[in-house]
Amino acid sequence: MLINTLSKKTGVSIHTLRYYESRGLIKGQCREGVTTNNYKTYPEDAIEVIEFINEAKEVGFTLSEIKNLLDSWTNNRLSPEKKKAVIAAKIEEVELKIKQLKLVKKKLQVVLKEVEEGYC
Repeated sequence: MLINTLSKKTGVSIHTLRYYESRGLIKGQCREGVTTNNYKTYPEDAIEVIEFINEAKEVGFTLSEIKNLLDSWTNNRLSPEKKKAVIAAKIEEVELKIKQLKLVKKKLQVVLKEVEEGYC
């Protein structure tokens, strides 16, 4: 399928798909023997790869992390224990971010109170 079709089937913009390809997350193939254009075709399983990328992004994985996981995860090269370890590590990372954001919130509340009371 062409990139336009892949974009329509996944809801991901062509620009983003090209970016993913430049990062090595997906790969299109030039048609053999065609030299007049740079059209690439993408296999049907590219849809599943894009869905994996979207889901991984939604739960906080970076594109670099996704690239490292993609082949191993989708081709069942990671054992269930390793998959659990990857997910547990991401949960710990999220918990740390939550703590940091709570501290930021407290500091902002203090500053807000100071502004309301005319100290700032």
